[in-house]
Amino acid sequence: MPNFLKEKSFSFALSIIRLYKKLIESKKEFVMSKQLLRSATSVGAMIREAQNAESKMDFVHKLAIAQKECDESLYWLELLLQSAYIERDEYVAFSKDGEEILKMIKSAILTTKKNLKR
Repeated sequence: MPNFLKEKSFSFALSIIRLYKKLIESKKEFVMSKQLLRSATSVGAMIREAQNAESKMDFVHKLAIAQKECDESLYWLELLLQSAYIERDEYVAFSKDGEEILKMIKSAILTTKKNLKR
């Protein structure tokens, strides 16, 4: 798996950590931001776990979990936007990164599954 996905997911997690700190300090929002923090930091953790998978199917399974966590992160970002806790420009930047990561994960899953059939 390219290191780009590992780096991108780590960078995404760091930016979400900064957003989380801002939300709890300035907006006093604790519930949705905590859910976002958990799901967004889990993405990179699962990608790292996938790198140490015991088999190709385990690799796919770990990436599938990362995919779900990434999609969940996008949900929490949308909810934070719609409830006026974050601005549209913040949402656009975070969701763009999340969507890019999601596409890379999906691509890695599809490629691995395709190679398994050979």
